[in-house]
Amino acid sequence: MKKMFLIMLAVAFSAASFGQNISGSWKLNDSKSKLNEQFSLSPKSMKVTQDGNTLILVKTVVFQDQANESTEKYTLDGKECSNPGFMDATKKSTVVVSADSKTITITSKVSMGENEINSVEVFSLNGDNLVYDSKSNSSFGDMVETAVYDKL
Repeated sequence: MKKMFLIMLAVAFSAASFGQNISGSWKLNDSKSKLNEQFSLSPKSMKVTQDGNTLILVKTVVFQDQANESTEKYTLDGKECSNPGFMDATKKSTVVVSADSKTITITSKVSMGENEINSVEVFSLNGDNLVYDSKSNSSFGDMVETAVYDKL
């Protein structure tokens, strides 16, 4: 009985410690966003599932008029997670929830031969909007965007 109580307490604390839940279906609001003019890597839509220690992102990116959907699964405990990256590469990431539980930061590295892409994605809620700040750097250059999403 005591063991069961401790497990339930640990689960409750774990879920409560991650603060704002960003779950939902989200659509890009171009007018509120600051995206690159030439091309953007920000998803046109996202479905986010945040449940306890798990964060699942289903992103739909449109590039050259073709929509591509990807699913990324993370743990919110700071341990390294691996997801499929671009062109059969592996995206290795760690996730940190801020001390005030208001932001979720995903720091990633994708190695593609001699090229390496480093990125930081920060998710936060601003009123009814999901704000997605992304920064990446590689031998191809640097990219910084702020995408704002409306909940569907």
